[in-house]
Amino acid sequence: MLMPRQKTPDLSLPTLDHGSFDLASDGSERGTVVCFYRGLHCPLCANYLTELEKKVDDFAERGVKTIAVSSDGEERTRAMADKIGASKLRFGYDLSLPKAKEWGLYISTSRGKTSIGIEEPALFSEPGLFMVTPEQSLYYGSVQTMPFVRPHFSELVGALDFAIANDYPARGEYTGAV
Repeated sequence: MLMPRQKTPDLSLPTLDHGSFDLASDGSERGTVVCFYRGLHCPLCANYLTELEKKVDDFAERGVKTIAVSSDGEERTRAMADKIGASKLRFGYDLSLPKAKEWGLYISTSRGKTSIGIEEPALFSEPGLFMVTPEQSLYYGSVQTMPFVRPHFSELVGALDFAIANDYPARGEYTGAV
């Protein structure tokens, strides 16, 4: 389990149109939102990423960069970006499954073709949403076992406003005995 206020795993990936992504040197004022998604085969992911695309500027206004990441290769990732009409959201691809596990993501096995007729990969990671500080420590994290019931980006933007205004620290950091 990743711990708030502790360093996250490293994350370096190719992106579709923005060169190489390296979380350690992403260079944002307040951090990076990393949205791990299941892949092209997931219709819920397309809807979710469409919402993130709409919020990229809102995050940027608060000094936060965004990236969507999956284990899909370049071709499937490009198809997802095209499908949602992405013009602002960065897309990273070729996430290794061992790296996904480092981030605490759940791994699923293929059930064949999805409801939209796209074959699932043999293995793929389930969704996760993380806010990582410029120092690469975890500020916020949410991991799902299924494609359903994900955090809303508008709520995360609102939470950022509160956190910025109140210098609110990452919570859930206690590791002692209970």
